[in-house]
Formats: sequence, C-alpha cells, structure tokens
Amino acid sequence: MRDPLQELRLALDAADHDSSHLVHLHLDRQHRTGVPEVVMVEGKDPATVLGIVRELLDHSGCAILSRTRPRVLRTLREAFAEMRIDEFPRARMAVVKRPDYLPKPTGGRVGVVTAGTSDAPYAEQAQVIAEQMGCEVTVMYDVGVAGLHRIVPALRRLYADQVDVIVVAAGMDGALPSVVTGLVDVPVIGLPTSTGYGAGGKGEGALLSMLQTCAPGLSVVNIDNGVGAGACAARIANLAGVARREAALVGARTPEAV
Repeated sequence: MRDPLQELRLALDAADHDSSHLVHLHLDRQHRTGVPEVVMVEGKDPATVLGIVRELLDHSGCAILSRTRPRVLRTLREAFAEMRIDEFPRARMAVVKRPDYLPKPTGGRVGVVTAGTSDAPYAEQAQVIAEQMGCEVTVMYDVGVAGLHRIVPALRRLYADQVDVIVVAAGMDGALPSVVTGLVDVPVIGLPTSTGYGAGGKGEGALLSMLQTCAPGLSVVNIDNGVGAGACAARIANLAGVARREAALVGARTPEAV
C-alpha cells in the first residue's frame, strides 16, 4: 500500500489552482487509487465532453463515459474516427481508446449476478468498470428469488471461475444479495436497482432490504450505482490478484521439501 499522505502531497503539488478552468480532471486517480476517471456525460454539453475525452486519451489512452446520450455518441464517432469506441447502449456507457490501448490484466476475478433481466443495465455498468480495471468478469443474469433454484448453477459457475468478489444487482424486494451472502465465502456487494412497482419501486425498497440484511458481511452501494459497485469489486479483486501473484512467487522460490 502506498503512503496516502505522500500521494496527497504529490497531488497537491501537481494541482492546477487556476479557478478559471471549467473542468479539473483527476488524471492521476487510477495511479493513486486504482480506479480510473469516469466521465458522467449527463449535464455536460458535447464540446465539454470532447475536450475531456481528448485530454484523457492524451494522458492515459482511454476515456470511460457514463450516462451517455445518442447525440454525444454521434459526436464522439465523428471526432475520434481513428480511435476505438466500445459502446454499451444498455448500460448507457462508452469507452474510447487509442488503437494501441489495452487494459492491463490484474488477475482479479469479479462475478456479476442479477435477480432479473431488468437489472442488467446496472450490472453491465459494473462489468464495464471491472473489465477496464483489468479484471476477468463472470456474468450470470436472471437468477432471482422468484425461482430460487436458478441460483444454484449460477453459484457453481462462480465457484468454478474462483471469483474474488460478487456484485449482486436486484430491484423489487432486493432479496437476492442477502441470499448470496449467506451462501458464499467471498465479499458480496449489493447493487439496488430502480426496477419495481408502486411503493419502493424506485429502488428504495431494494436499498432498505439490503441495508437490513440478516446475512453479515453484505456491503451496499447506492441505487443504480453500477459504476461504484464495479469499482469497489475491482479494487477487492485486484488486491486478491496481487496476493495470488506474490504467493506464486514465494512458492516458486521455496525449495521442495525433502
């Protein structure tokens, strides 16, 4: 672990304090925390988005956008025709990359599970972020408690892939994350979604259900915050990946017992 105070001092020394600038990008965020800058397009005009993307491409070779709009995507395709643009319409996300850019694999392994297909847009946000942070991601959709038997093959797959952490997206009653937490021995992150009907149908019911879980160890992000869930999961998984690599190195240096 890097010295956080030293990192803060370096960031302050390098900061541009000119308050006339409209945008102050966190260009060193990924180096400092392991989580890349994510540009929320909503509320920004296309020209501002283009300027941000151009600076991120110059600095790191990659720009991740959330809450994208068709108009902005068209502008991106025109302005960055020579770049690779991965679009995720269901998640309302896009990733713009230089042709030579590849995420560095970390060895982290993330599982993403949804209660229903309607939860997939937010689960896909988590998947995109975790993959951009170097993780391998296993995705299992539509295995909620309305047909609880469906979780069994899903968990078998996650065990087979040896995931380090599981993101569970659920709306309605939000019960699936508690069920999963009570069955697995890895961290679980509950992602409440705004799918549902009537009272609590905007995700409040699912959020409160997850916060009131009877399964110790369940962590919960905010409603529809797939980006935050993916970032948290990837940080956990990437630490596990580092631990595996270090253990393998120690094992390689240790002479076999006679």
